[in-house]
Amino acid sequence: MPTLNVPTHFNLDTSGVAGFFGGDEAISAMATLANSRFWDGLFPGPNLTPAEAFGLDGKPGPRYWGVFSGTDMSTGHLAYLVVQKAKEVEEVVEVEGRETTPLSVTIVDVEDVMLKHSDQAPMMSIHHALLAAIPIVISLATSALSAASGDWLAFALILLGVMSSGTSCFVIGSARLEFASVKEAAPGTPLADGILLTRNDVVIVRGAEKDINPITKGTFVLRMDGGPEFRRIGLCSLLLLAQFLLQLLFIPLATTFGQIMFISSLAASWAYNSFLSSLEQEKIQVDILWKALHDPRMSKFGLKSRAAQAVFVCLVLSDGVQKPSVDFKPKKVLECFISNDTRVWNTWRDKVTKELENNDEEKSFKLSPDDLRGFKDERVLLKSLLQDAQNAYRGYQEHVHKIKDNGHISSSTEKQVHQPHCGV
Repeated sequence: MPTLNVPTHFNLDTSGVAGFFGGDEAISAMATLANSRFWDGLFPGPNLTPAEAFGLDGKPGPRYWGVFSGTDMSTGHLAYLVVQKAKEVEEVVEVEGRETTPLSVTIVDVEDVMLKHSDQAPMMSIHHALLAAIPIVISLATSALSAASGDWLAFALILLGVMSSGTSCFVIGSARLEFASVKEAAPGTPLADGILLTRNDVVIVRGAEKDINPITKGTFVLRMDGGPEFRRIGLCSLLLLAQFLLQLLFIPLATTFGQIMFISSLAASWAYNSFLSSLEQEKIQVDILWKALHDPRMSKFGLKSRAAQAVFVCLVLSDGVQKPSVDFKPKKVLECFISNDTRVWNTWRDKVTKELENNDEEKSFKLSPDDLRGFKDERVLLKSLLQDAQNAYRGYQEHVHKIKDNGHISSSTEKQVHQPHCGV
C-alpha cells in the first residue's frame, strides 16, 4: 500500500484536547443508568431512570385543580410542557380594564385523545438521524488517511472510537419513548375540566377524564432492555472508559499527521454533539406531546388584574354548568385565586358569586348604597375591584363564541404580545 510522507518532528498535546472535547462527560452520563452493586462500585453516583438521564422527566408541573371533580394535585413533566406550550401562544386577545399586573388565561380543549397506557410516542424527523452520518464519515475518512500514511496506531485508535461510540449509540437508540398514564378512567367520573395554576398565567384544560389524565398524570418513559440493572449500559460505559484511557495513553505515540487526524475526528464528533445540545429539548418534547394529543385547540386572553382573571376563569368554566351532573361552585374558584380574608374581599366574593350563580342574561357587579354602608376608606377599593369583575364579564361576553368554540382567534382586537416569563 502506498504511504503518505508527512513530517513527524513535533508532538501535539492530545490529552488536553481530548479533555476539552469531553470524553469523561459521556462516560459519566452513561454510567448513571447502570444500577447494580458491581456497576455502582465502578461508577459511583446516583442511579437515574433513563427518562431522567435524558431530561424527559423530573420537571415538576403546576398545581392542578379539577373544579368539577374536586381533584387537587401536583402534576409532573407533561403538565409542565403544556404550560410551556401555552407560553408560546403569541396571539392574545386583550380584555380591557384597570391594569395592575399583566396576566393571562389560556384555554386548551383536549378531546378524542386515543392515548393509551404505554403508547409509543411519535419520533423526530429522519433528517436528524441523517446528520449523524457526517461525523461517522469524517471519522472513517480520518482513520483511512491515517492508515494510508502508515500510522496504524492512529488508525486503530480512531476506529476504536467509532466502534465504541457507535455501539453505545445503538444501545441507547434502541430505547422506545412511550407515554405512561392511568390505563382507564373510573366509570361515571365527572368532567375533568380544571386549572393548571402558575404564578401569573392560568391554563384551563377542558375535556373528559380520559383526555385530561395523560396531561395531569402522564409521564414520558424510555423503555430500554435489561432494566432495572441495565447491564448493557454498564458495558457501554466500560467500553467508553477503555476507549478514553487508551486514546489518552497511546495517541501521543502516533505521528503528527495521525494526531491531526485524531483531533479532526474528535472535533467532528464534538461539533455534532454541540448541535444536539443546541436543540431546544423542551420544544421537541412539547411538539411530541402535542402531536400525541392530536393538536388540541388553544386560545389565549390577556387580563389586567388578578380580580379580573379570577372572574374570567369562573365565566369560562361556567359553560359546563349546563351539562348534567355538574356541580360548579364559583366561590371556591374565587377563593383559589384570591384567598384574602378581609371585609372588602369577602364582600367582593359574595357579590361576584351571587351574580355568577343567577340566571340573568345581563349581570351587574355594582353594589347598592345600602350594601356600601359601613365602608369608608375601603369604598373606593371595593368599587375598583367590582369594576374589574364587570370588565372581565364584558370581555367574556365579547368573545364568548370564541371561548365556547375555542377556534382560531381572528378578532380585530387581537394583537401580538409577548407575555412575561413566569416560573412554574
